[in-house]
Amino acid sequence: MRRSGIVIMAKLIGLVKPLIHIMFITIIMGVLGFLAAIFLSVYGAIGVSQIMGFDMGLPIEKIFKIILFLAVIRGVLRYLEQYTGHYIAFKLLVILRDKIFKKLRELSPAKLEGKEKGNLISIITSDIEMLEVFYAHTIAPIMIAILTSIVMSIYIGKIHIGLGIVAILGYFTIGFIIPYCSFKIGENSGANYRNSFGKMNSFVLDSLKGMKEITMFNIGEKRLFEIDKKGKELNRELNGIKKHEAIITSFTDSTILIFTFIMLFSGLYLLNKNTIGFQHVIISIVAMMSSFGPVVALSNLSNNLLHTFASGNRVLDLLEEEAAVAEVYHGEDINSGDIETNNLMFKYDEHNTVLEDVNIKLDEGKIIGIVGESGSGKSTLLKLFMRFWDPTEGSIKINNKDIKNINTDSLRNIESFVTQETFLFNDTIEENIKIGKKDATLEEVKEAARKASIHDFIEALPQGYKTNVGELGGSLSGGERQRLGIARAFLHDGDIILLDEPTSNLDSLNEKVIIKTLKDETENKTVILVSHRMSTVSIADEIYNFNNRVVTKLG
Repeated sequence: MRRSGIVIMAKLIGLVKPLIHIMFITIIMGVLGFLAAIFLSVYGAIGVSQIMGFDMGLPIEKIFKIILFLAVIRGVLRYLEQYTGHYIAFKLLVILRDKIFKKLRELSPAKLEGKEKGNLISIITSDIEMLEVFYAHTIAPIMIAILTSIVMSIYIGKIHIGLGIVAILGYFTIGFIIPYCSFKIGENSGANYRNSFGKMNSFVLDSLKGMKEITMFNIGEKRLFEIDKKGKELNRELNGIKKHEAIITSFTDSTILIFTFIMLFSGLYLLNKNTIGFQHVIISIVAMMSSFGPVVALSNLSNNLLHTFASGNRVLDLLEEEAAVAEVYHGEDINSGDIETNNLMFKYDEHNTVLEDVNIKLDEGKIIGIVGESGSGKSTLLKLFMRFWDPTEGSIKINNKDIKNINTDSLRNIESFVTQETFLFNDTIEENIKIGKKDATLEEVKEAARKASIHDFIEALPQGYKTNVGELGGSLSGGERQRLGIARAFLHDGDIILLDEPTSNLDSLNEKVIIKTLKDETENKTVILVSHRMSTVSIADEIYNFNNRVVTKLG
C-alpha cells in the first residue's frame, strides 16, 4: 500500500506519544542551541560595528562576554539536543521491533507462508534502522527550523519590516518549497530502492539456504549472474537517488546565495533612503546568513526522507496487515473431547479448493489414520485443527465447542503438532526439545527423547543434550530432526496429538519403534496420524481416505 509522505509522517509521529515530554526538551534545546550559534555571529557583527565607530549601545567588553557565554552554552545545548533526540530514536526503535515481532507472531503462520523471508529480514533490520533518521533527525529539526525561523524573522523584521519579509521568504523557500519539490520529484525512487534491496536480500538468502543444491546441479555461475544483475539494478536505483541529492544540494546552496544578495541589495536600498544605518545592513546580512542552518537541515532531510518514508511505508504495511486468523483471548477454555467437522470447506484462494464438504467425527481417545494422495488436504486438515487458518465454510468443533470461540492458548495447550519438516533453532538439543515445555526438567526431556527413540543417539554425542544442532539443525539428518520433533510432542503432552507424516524421514526399523511407542504411550489420548504409508497407520482404530476432495472411511 503506497501512502503519502504526510500520512507516513503522521503515523510515525503517533508512536512518539509516550516520549512527548522528552521530544519537547529536544526541541527547546535545539532552538536555543541554534539561536546561540546564530547570535554568536550577530554579536560578532555588533562588535565589529562598535569598533568601526557605530554606537551599538553595548560596551565592547560586554559584547565579548556575551560571545564567550554563547560559545560555551552552544556546546551544552547541542549536546542535550543530540542526547535527548537519539534517546527517543533508539527507545522508539526498541518499541518498533517489539511491535514488529508481536505482529509477525500474530500473522504467523497463515500470512507469512507466501512472504519472501529475505524481504521480511530487510524490514526487521535495515528498514527499522532507517527510521532512526526520522526520529533523531527529522521530527525535532522540523519544529526547530520553524521556531528558529520565526524568532529570526521577528529579529530582522525589527530592523525593518521589508528585511523581515525577505528573511521569511528565504526560510520558507529553503525550508519548505525546496524539500517539498525534492520529495515529490524523487518520491518513487526511495520506495523502488527499498523494494529492490528486499528482493536482493531474499535472493541471497535463498542462495545460501540452497547452497548444497546449487553445488550439486552446478548452477553456481547462473546464481552469481543473477546476484550481479540484481546488484546492478540496486546500484542504478541508488545512483538515481545520489544524483537527485547532488542536484538538490547545489540548488539549495544557490538559493541561499540568491537570498543573501536580495538581503544585501534590500539593505543597501534602505540605507540609500536613510531608513536604516550601515550597521543595520551588516547585522541583517550576518543574521540572515548565519540563520539558514536549521532550514538547510530540512532541505537536506528531503533526500534522506526518500529512504526513510519508503522504509516507514514498508514497516507500516506490516504493522497494519490484518491477520488471517484472529487469536482468541476472551473466549472459552477447553478440555479434550471428540473432534467433529461439519460441511468443512477450505481454499487458499478462490481457484484453489483443498477440502470440500468434509463431515467426519473423530472420537476422543482413539488413534485416527488419514491417508491419501499428495495435495488431497491431509496436512491442511491438521493445520485447521490447530487453527492456523479458519475454514472457508463450515465448522470444526472440539468437545462440541467451535474452535473459533476457544481461547487460542487453551486450544494450543491441548494439541501437540508434529509437522513433516521439523524446524530446529540454533541451540542445544535440550533447548530444542524443551520448546514443547519450557519449564521441563532434564529428566523429562530425556524421557521424551526415549519415547521418540533418539535418547541413545543423543547420549552418544560428545556433549550429549548440550550439543548445539547448528543453524536450521544442519548438523543432524532429516530423520534425527524428525525424531526431535516427535520428542517435543511427547514432552508437550497434549491430549490431542497431530502427526503429519511423522516417519517420512525414518527407516523401517525406526518407524516400527516410533509406531509401537505411539501405540503404547498415547492411551486415553486422541492421535490423528497422517501418512501416505498404510504401514504407518496400521495401528489406527479408524482410517479415513482423502481422495479428490472425497473422504471415505476405510475402517
